[in-house]
Amino acid sequence: MKRNTSQSSSPLKWVPTVYFAMGLPFVVLNMVSVLMFKGLDISDAQIAFWTSLIMLPWTLKPLWSPFLGMFKTKKFFVVLTQFVTGICFGLVALSLQMPYFFAIAIGLLFIIAFSGATHDIATDGIYMTELDKEEQAKWIGWQGAFYNLAKVAASGGLVWLAGYLMGHFGTVYAWMAVMTLCGGIMLLLGFYHIKRLPKGGAATGEAHSFKDGLTSLWDVIGSFFKKKYIGWYIAFIILYRFAEGFVMKIVPLFLKAPVEQQGLGLTEQEIGLFYGTFGAIAFILGSILGGYFIARVGLKKALFFLCCAFNIPFAIYLLFAVFQPSEGWLIASGIVFEYFGYGFGFVGLTLFMMQQIAPGKYQMAHYAFATGIMNLGVMLPGMLSGFISDAIGYKNFFLFVLFATIPAFLVTYFVPFTYDDKKKNESVS
Repeated sequence: MKRNTSQSSSPLKWVPTVYFAMGLPFVVLNMVSVLMFKGLDISDAQIAFWTSLIMLPWTLKPLWSPFLGMFKTKKFFVVLTQFVTGICFGLVALSLQMPYFFAIAIGLLFIIAFSGATHDIATDGIYMTELDKEEQAKWIGWQGAFYNLAKVAASGGLVWLAGYLMGHFGTVYAWMAVMTLCGGIMLLLGFYHIKRLPKGGAATGEAHSFKDGLTSLWDVIGSFFKKKYIGWYIAFIILYRFAEGFVMKIVPLFLKAPVEQQGLGLTEQEIGLFYGTFGAIAFILGSILGGYFIARVGLKKALFFLCCAFNIPFAIYLLFAVFQPSEGWLIASGIVFEYFGYGFGFVGLTLFMMQQIAPGKYQMAHYAFATGIMNLGVMLPGMLSGFISDAIGYKNFFLFVLFATIPAFLVTYFVPFTYDDKKKNESVS
């Protein structure tokens, strides 16, 4: 059944804001908290271990996804988790003055991670339930753009603000202000979505009791791995971003590394401008145009081209490592080129998971499974990337990355489609 647009909020009123709310906690936990704890004199070993561990809910989120539909609507969980996240960010700010602030803050950040992962499940459920396939393709670029706009706001704007405030109020109060601001943003978004966010289906869901939830979870897991072509699909969602998993941790280090160490020797201000601002704008434009491109030609015809757009631009970093340009405009242009392709190509993976892997009785849970596997597939090469780059140097590392893109091209070219990507999506309650 097609969505009744006359009785629903326009996607423009909720898709950008709800996906911004999805991205903000993830980036604050994954990147901003690392810089915060570093400034508060926590050791690198503790920071790396604990800030990695607290990200685990985003991989394990499929385990509780069947329980979300027991009593409340998906909208209920989106709004609830936005309030929980906002309050916990405020408590993190207060904890920074306490003697055992690190342990307390990590505990609160883990609650935020669990809340954020739950928010992701319910948000994606609303997106898939409220929009038919044509609308999903049309708005997928906006979804990705505003999710990544949250990355820019957090890793760019909030970090810049913390640095500015440190010069006036000291490190502790600067980060207290930043964490308080994060909490305020999440609370405001929660109040906004009470009014603007559609319900995303009735509260009947997949389960009616805890026992039903366990039975449903077992059925969710079993039915996921019984899906047609599931082996192909798991390989696809892991390998599509395989090369990116290596690149994402190393590029900022490469940009900052001295020229004599095969880096480009950029300052933090230059990295923020080229990588965090120009690159982010290019990503957003690429995401939006990628969504419209898929809506026009269909996902099946577009997918291999999207894979090329996603992976081939990584070659720019090999060229940078070989020639080590010093001209700012040239470096910025290369980063913009890579980020535009990244945004344009990423929407293909997202839409493939929604339209080829998720459909069925457990649409929301199976999409959560797919994104969990995707996150694990990016995390593992990311964990290895530092060891590899240290061992072989930046030039050989980025050459290695180009070889790492080959599996993505192969699996994308041969991956089969289960569903006609031109058909309208049927509603799933």
